[in-house]
Formats: sequence, C-alpha cells, structure tokens
Amino acid sequence: MTETVAVHPVDPFDAHALNAAEGLDSVDPAFSHVLRITTLFNMLPIAIGATVLDVMVVREVGGPYGLLSVLAWLLGVIAVVTFPARRAQRWGFKIGEGQLRVARGWLFRTDTIVPFVRVQHIDVGQGPVERWFGLSHLVVHTSGTHNSTVTLPGLRADLAAAMRETIRRHIQTDFA
Repeated sequence: MTETVAVHPVDPFDAHALNAAEGLDSVDPAFSHVLRITTLFNMLPIAIGATVLDVMVVREVGGPYGLLSVLAWLLGVIAVVTFPARRAQRWGFKIGEGQLRVARGWLFRTDTIVPFVRVQHIDVGQGPVERWFGLSHLVVHTSGTHNSTVTLPGLRADLAAAMRETIRRHIQTDFA
C-alpha cells in the first residue's frame, strides 16, 4: 500500500510560510513598530509640506483647495499602518554551518549568503527607536567591493550580540 503525501505549494504572498519553507527565522515582531515609527517620521514632513503648499499655492491659484492635503495625509496614514508590518514580515535569516543567510523582499527577493571566512568585521548598531523596543541591527562587512555590507535589522539586542560573538569565534578559528 502506497501512502500519498499532499504537497501544498508555498503561497508567495505569505511571508511566514515562505520563511518557514526555506528554514529561515523571522525578525522580532517589534521590528514592525520600529518601521512604523520611522515611516511616520518620514511621512510627516511630506504631509505637512503638502498642506502648506495647499494653503499657500492652491488657494491662490483657485484650484481644488484641500484635495492635496487630504491625499497627502491619507497616503501617510496608509503608509504608516500597512507597509511597515508587511516589510517586517519579508525579512528572514539563518545562522549556522559557517555562514549567515539573510533573505528579504517580496516582489524583488534578495537572498544573501555570507560565508564566515569572508567576514572582515561585525557591527551591532542600535538607533533610538530600536533602543526603545530593545532591538538592534547586525552589520556584517565582508571582503570585496560590491555588496560588501550585509545588514540584518530587527534582532533582539541579546540575539544580535550573540550572533556577533558566534561569527567572531568562527573568524578567530578560521585564521588561528
């Protein structure tokens, strides 16, 4: 008797299923809040500028007053509410077997593998918004010129430090 196993294709729109199918770990869920706040800081000046333009220029030329302001603020709200969570879900990573693998993106998916023997130095960074949520980002600098820096954001601070130490130990044993 033959047992049939149903194979379900991975939904390319489901980032969690895609990362799980590829054996990747997800970044910390709080990273979506970091992205949301940084998106807010980026969209706020644009919305304010559109409102000022609307008040000073559109009103003077007799155009549809208020339309530019409403569109700018609506676009800002949509960008802050929807895009950051989707971007955070698109990051995945795996450390082990002498290499670091970082995958990101949906439409244009980038999958980078960094062998530890190519690593020149490692940084753990933390901006003010990341610090507020207890997160850090790992920056791996490799030899070479093109794409010689790989950044992995959205890691808990202790995990980023542990990953740095793991890579550092491999670098020391490779050259010792």
